[in-house]
Amino acid sequence: MEFLQELNKKAAIVDDALDKFLPPDNAYPSIIHQAIRYSVFAGGKRLRPAMVMAAAEAVNGDGLKVLPAACALELIHTYSLVHDDLPAMDNDDFRRGKLTNHKVYGEAIAVLTGDALLTFAFQLLAGLSKDGLFPPEVVVRVIAEVAKDAGTNGLIGGQVVDTISANQEIDSKTLEYIHNHKTGSLYRASIRTGAILAGAPEAELSALTFYAEHLGLAFQITDDILDVVGDTVKIGKPVGSDQKNNKATYPSIWGLEEAREKAFYFAEQALNQISIFGSKAQFLRELVHFIINRDH
Repeated sequence: MEFLQELNKKAAIVDDALDKFLPPDNAYPSIIHQAIRYSVFAGGKRLRPAMVMAAAEAVNGDGLKVLPAACALELIHTYSLVHDDLPAMDNDDFRRGKLTNHKVYGEAIAVLTGDALLTFAFQLLAGLSKDGLFPPEVVVRVIAEVAKDAGTNGLIGGQVVDTISANQEIDSKTLEYIHNHKTGSLYRASIRTGAILAGAPEAELSALTFYAEHLGLAFQITDDILDVVGDTVKIGKPVGSDQKNNKATYPSIWGLEEAREKAFYFAEQALNQISIFGSKAQFLRELVHFIINRDH
C-alpha cells in the first residue's frame, strides 16, 4: 500500500462529504458559515475520519457507509483547534500556515464557530439511524461514546489539566493524562466509532481500542518533539509554542532522545495489537509509521 496515496484518497472523500453536509457559506447568517468552512477546509490531514473508515474496513465493514460519523469526528477535532487557538487558551496566530479563526473573524465568532462545529457533529451522528442506515441502538451507543470522549472524561478533561498546568512543574503521570485525554480520546473515539458501526466483536474492538490509545500517545509525543526541532514552514505555525506557553512536554520532562524512545515504544505497542487483523488493517499499520516518522 502507498500510504500517502490512500490517505489522500480518503481525505478527498471526506472533504467532498463535508462540503455536502455543511451549510453553504452564503446561508444566513453567512459569517458563521464562512467561519466554519474557513477552519474545516484549512488543510488538515483528515487522520481521524480516515481512522473511522479504516477501523470499519479492518473488521470487514464499509468505509463509505460510516462517512457521516467520520465527518463528525473531524468537526469535533476542528472545533477543538479553533478553541485551542483562542487568546484565552494558547493564543496562536497561525494554524496550518493560515491565520487562526479568531484572527480573521474575531474572538466572538471563533467561539461560536467551535460551538457550531461541535453541535453539528452530533447532528451528523444522530442522522446515522436515518433510513435504516444503522440500528438506533448502535447509533445511541456511538453518540454516548463520542460524547464521553469529547467531554470532561476525554478531550475537555485533558484540555483543562493542560490549561491549569501551565507555568507549573508537573510529573510524567499528569503529562500522560493530558495526552491520553486531549489527543488520545478522539483517536479512541474515531477507531471505536468505525469498529462499532461495522459490528466488531468485543475482542476485536478491545484490540483496536488499545491500538488507538497507544497511537494517540505516539502522535502527541511526536508533536511535542516537532515543537522543539520541527520546521515552521512544514508545521504551519511557529515552533516553540509549548515553551512560549510554559507547557510541560515529553521533551521538557524526559529530554529529546528519551521522548523519541517513548514514542517508538507506544508505536510498537499499537502495532502489536492489530496483528490479528492481517492485511485488513494495513492502513492502520501504515498510519503508525507515518505518525512516528512525520515532519509536520
